[in-house]
Amino acid sequence: MIPRYTRPEMAAIWSDAAKYRIWFEIEAHAADRLAELGVIPASAAKTIWEKGGAAEFDVGRIDEIEREVKHDVIAFLTHLAEFVGEDARFVHQGMTSSDVLDTCLSVQLTRAADLLFADMDRVLSALKKRALEHKNDVCVGRSHGIHAEPTTFGVKLAGFYAEFERGRQRLEAAREEIAVCAISGAVGTFANIDPSVEEHVAVKMGLKVEPVSTQVIARDRHAAYFTALAVIASSIERLATEIRHLQRTEVLEAEEFFSKGQKGSSAMPHKRNPVLTENLTGLARLVRMCATPALENVALWHERDISHSSVERGIGPDATVHLDFALNRLAGVVENLVVYPERMLDNMNSLNGLIFSQRVLLALTQAGASREEAYSLVQRNAMPAWRGEGLFLDNLKADKDVAAHLSGAELESLFDLSYHTKNVDVIFKRVFGN
Repeated sequence: MIPRYTRPEMAAIWSDAAKYRIWFEIEAHAADRLAELGVIPASAAKTIWEKGGAAEFDVGRIDEIEREVKHDVIAFLTHLAEFVGEDARFVHQGMTSSDVLDTCLSVQLTRAADLLFADMDRVLSALKKRALEHKNDVCVGRSHGIHAEPTTFGVKLAGFYAEFERGRQRLEAAREEIAVCAISGAVGTFANIDPSVEEHVAVKMGLKVEPVSTQVIARDRHAAYFTALAVIASSIERLATEIRHLQRTEVLEAEEFFSKGQKGSSAMPHKRNPVLTENLTGLARLVRMCATPALENVALWHERDISHSSVERGIGPDATVHLDFALNRLAGVVENLVVYPERMLDNMNSLNGLIFSQRVLLALTQAGASREEAYSLVQRNAMPAWRGEGLFLDNLKADKDVAAHLSGAELESLFDLSYHTKNVDVIFKRVFGN
């Protein structure tokens, strides 16, 4: 994490202070249930909560202890004992380090997902508002980057809305899957701790129990979580790339808002560069790069090893922090996007009517021409128009072979923009439900 791309709410989830507070809560809730079972004195559980709960854990002190003991959970428990006193011997009864570490990570990832939900809702709200605003603003659709047929800018944005809605649903499923607790002891058999302790801690921490933890929570859950983030990041990049293309000087159908006093280039004062969407493209790469190591973490040795540990210490904060920042930046880009409907029409008309070629092709086949003949007739009149040699409609009217099938009036009726936008309402109803 670097401050430039970090929002404080997400950073707080991954702070050492937050981590140690979660560790303490896991241990203290476990102590409560152990006291109810008569495994430890009730007074000890009370002391753990009172003294540990009031403690301000010293990160520097824990680091100091860890340098000696070479174990982060033991270092924390040693520091906790400095507050709790003699009753600290009842902390961590029957538990293993992964019980604390994995349950804590589940809590952090679920809390991170909750922030990401709010981020995605902002993006979705912005996309819906702008899609409705530009529902009927006609622009050319492009395939392979080349003019194809008319669409509307609203339909473009509706497509992105649907994609981010799917991304949110995937994140919901990933949050559900990762929100599990493991308090099962060494190799996960509950030999030294009652399963009801796990159930109690799970309820208190807002989690479900992991049916089989083998000492660690199976990492396919984490892989699903990080790949869900990666797909969302790819959707961010797709929208960012679209805006970058639309902002190109030769296109300029939309552009990022350029604020008063903003500078685009240190060398060329005229520049208005798509810096935010270029930044989003880079941030998407950072999020996606966390997916592969998460997938590789699934194959741990036997009941556990710690090859996953160093990976997750990095990708947990990195992926969620970067995605949190990127979603909020994207929302701002969409909210403030400057759109030029007139330029869209100019660009659409720049190929002299060629965008209606498919409709002419179909009309010729319906008038009796074979598909091969129709394609040839349309193409031989389209290519001169492509080169700027006359209008496509005029070329068609002057072609005696075309005239043998379609009159001038029939040809003119095929060059109608409303034909291509007649089902926009259907698309919007499918996406937005109204």
